[in-house]
Amino acid sequence: MAHQRNQSLGEGLKLPHSVSLKVLRLSRPSLAHQYPLPHSQDLGISPKASLAYPSENTNDQFILSPVLTLPESFGSAYVGETFSCTLCANNELDPGDTTRTISGVRIQGDMQTPSNPSGSPLGLAGPQGEEEKLSLAPGESLQKILRFELMEVGNHVLAVTVTYTETLLAAEGKAASGRVRTFRKLYQFVAQQLIAVKSKITELSDKEGRSRYLVEAQLHNTGEAAVSFETIDATANPPYKATSLNWDMPSGTELLNAPTLNPRDVIQVAFLLEQQASSEVTDDSGKPLPGESKRTLCQLGIKWRSALGDRGSLGTGWLTSRN
Repeated sequence: MAHQRNQSLGEGLKLPHSVSLKVLRLSRPSLAHQYPLPHSQDLGISPKASLAYPSENTNDQFILSPVLTLPESFGSAYVGETFSCTLCANNELDPGDTTRTISGVRIQGDMQTPSNPSGSPLGLAGPQGEEEKLSLAPGESLQKILRFELMEVGNHVLAVTVTYTETLLAAEGKAASGRVRTFRKLYQFVAQQLIAVKSKITELSDKEGRSRYLVEAQLHNTGEAAVSFETIDATANPPYKATSLNWDMPSGTELLNAPTLNPRDVIQVAFLLEQQASSEVTDDSGKPLPGESKRTLCQLGIKWRSALGDRGSLGTGWLTSRN
């Protein structure tokens, strides 16, 4: 997980807890890399010595192997993607300890964001049957899965609270006394911008008395891995209609494949906005409000997949044109 904050002094003075908490970020595995040694046979070294997955049919000149590996670190968290992690409460009592039992185990997660520093409770999911699994035998665990849509750039703090009942048993195995115990741990990480958007709006000459605008946007991959775009569209504000001028533009020819954007690369997209004929002009039309000189035109929506297949999406605010 990310950096864990130190517990308070008061928490450290308490007796050790019988339940521990493990937090692990969930992510897809990736193909392991291998770096074959050139001319290794001339040096008396087996060609398989530097392969991650030695096999008779393996192409020793190919950097990717069939072996799947898990990330070695927390990695980066990006706006527009889903942050997923598993919360695991473990009963740390010795199996031979007959003096105590653990029951009523509950896990609660809160996410503190830049716009909501106080945090708000999050819904947790778990494997089938986990909802009834509140009493843990020694060595057993209760697992919950948390998913959170990252919408803001900046520090995020995952606060996890574990509550359980510790019952002391008498010599006959009957409950002698019990107490409710709780502890809270904080995990901090930073959400970064993956796709940076810069837009430009150009007013074109009117057509049949209807205004037209060209909306251009530069999409910059500021992350550490390539992304594959699924869709990039514009939601026009009435009475305007948006037409894509990109790979998915309407034409009689075959559509081009959506592009892949490598780290630090930039791609430019464009849309044509044309005013449509309308007998009524509503308050939410694209015309500027009284006392203002801006015309609200459209919003851009971007959807992509990462190299590991994770989905991401990003929407801009309303783009305006100054008359």
